[in-house]
Amino acid sequence: MPSFFTLLACSLAAAGASLVSASPIEARGSCTFTTAAAAKAGKAGCSSIVLSNIAVPAGTTLDLTGLKSGTHVTFEGTTTFGYEEWAGPLISMSGTSITVSGASGHLINCDGSRWWDGKGTNGKKKPKFFYAHDLDSSSITGLQIKNTPLMAFSIEANDITLTDITINNADGDSLGGHNTDAFDVGNSVGVNIIKPWVHNQDDCLAINSGENIYFTGGTCIGGHGLSIGSIGGRSDNTVKNVTIEHSTVSNSENAVRIKTISGATGSVSDVKYTNIVMSGITDYGVVIQQDYEDGKPTGDPTNGVSITDITLDGVTGSVASGATEVYLLCGSGSCKDWTWENVQVTGGKKSSACKNYPSVASC
Repeated sequence: MPSFFTLLACSLAAAGASLVSASPIEARGSCTFTTAAAAKAGKAGCSSIVLSNIAVPAGTTLDLTGLKSGTHVTFEGTTTFGYEEWAGPLISMSGTSITVSGASGHLINCDGSRWWDGKGTNGKKKPKFFYAHDLDSSSITGLQIKNTPLMAFSIEANDITLTDITINNADGDSLGGHNTDAFDVGNSVGVNIIKPWVHNQDDCLAINSGENIYFTGGTCIGGHGLSIGSIGGRSDNTVKNVTIEHSTVSNSENAVRIKTISGATGSVSDVKYTNIVMSGITDYGVVIQQDYEDGKPTGDPTNGVSITDITLDGVTGSVASGATEVYLLCGSGSCKDWTWENVQVTGGKKSSACKNYPSVASC
């Protein structure tokens, strides 16, 4: 009679996977998958997963949700995706103590130009790239990603670290990339983003809710900058204990930005922007405003979302001649307890519309 492990090996082989090791002592082994269907079917039986040159079919998620605790996932070769107008995500992962990495020479190529139309979320339906939802006490390291159709990482997790991630959507500058946020964070506690390299057409970092969030060593090119918000109108409208430091923002619309929704309630507190260097900024070097409605500023700030204990220290660099260096538009009494040191933004114009900002700041 064939053993359990023989039957397991045969089953995985039939599904498009190879079982590299499965000893009688360890019930789970190392699996190499070459199709998305095989990965979804066989993931629960593997302690180590290699995704080798997978071509994900159109309208299909590379589903790695519900992984066993401690699983190691490696992207190998080139991962590609078929074309369909749908919401995605292209990849989804969940589990505890999961380690995700890329093998030498790998590439995750979304070929986003097939979807790009210059309209982002308002045009044809486009899939988001990667859901890191409930991917707790986990790490994602060294992934090379090209041309996401829309937002890249949607992060809703606790104690997750993303290190040395490259998101290269440079082609979108001329081919209609839009709303290609790199890292969207919400409903999370303990998110660390370390040394990312991003060229995109929207926020390099966007924090919508969460606490204990750390972003350092970032290179952000061509997007909308390092953002908190818009805050308000969600089930969780609190951002707390955020450090964004030692990063560069170039050829972007904004560098440092906090925005809250008009008439909403919530709070932004204990936020530090430290050692941020900007260049080639086209709209605002530093912008904090409390007047967003339907995704657009109204010019009339409200005070339902407090912005307190905010530190800008060593925020320097230049903006384009037509850009505004600093714009601070707060509701009455909602912006307070700020620290403002070594903020030197030059090259643009001064704003005459700043309002209700703490006296330590300059506008």
